[in-house]
Amino acid sequence: MDLAQAASVGGFFALRTEPVPGGAHRPLAELYAGGTAPLTARVDKVAARLGAPERRVAASIAHLGLAARLWSLALGPAALFGRFPDLVPDALHWDPLHTSPDDLWIADPGELPGTADRIREQIQYGHLVPLAEAVRRDGSISPRLLWGNAGSALAGAVRELVTWSRANGRPDVAQRARALAAELFDHSDLRSTGSPHGPAFRRRSCCLYWRCPGGGLCGDCVFDRAPVRAGIPR
Repeated sequence: MDLAQAASVGGFFALRTEPVPGGAHRPLAELYAGGTAPLTARVDKVAARLGAPERRVAASIAHLGLAARLWSLALGPAALFGRFPDLVPDALHWDPLHTSPDDLWIADPGELPGTADRIREQIQYGHLVPLAEAVRRDGSISPRLLWGNAGSALAGAVRELVTWSRANGRPDVAQRARALAAELFDHSDLRSTGSPHGPAFRRRSCCLYWRCPGGGLCGDCVFDRAPVRAGIPR
């Protein structure tokens, strides 16, 4: 398993194996256990950068970015090599003050079989479920929106892998990514988040980015055009 090759797919697929001196990284397990300070700092940073009109807008965007990183770190190596790093929350360190994509590192990770069942166990159950709980502790945000973010992030990882496979003459990578995603989407929490379950995914909920000043619609947005609020297009 070559992490450098996985990182060549894009920034969301990069995983460092040593910390940055002076970084603010903390194990994600601390966040999941109730240590909300890193998440609060992250949402504050996103809110300031985007000029978010409500905290839940920034919380959604912060959640979407981290969910995309987590799916990518597993799906990328699984599609490329048939294995992926053991991304246990105790060992996976996150810097909430870093700009997107979220900076993550893990020391000497083990390797797991790149099956959908193992990815679901580690990413969906091991990270996304407790991450959603942590985000909801930070403020009022619906589970449907958060699972919509998770579905969007998964489809986005597939889209990046398909693009990489075409550019590098590796149709096998796209085939494995699509097959894994099809299995991962076949779950009650993800099945109804959008369709089709692949690169052309269109979600059935909104991440709320359109509500930021200058924010438009995402490529997979549920809306065809931005809603109108108080008679003013946003």
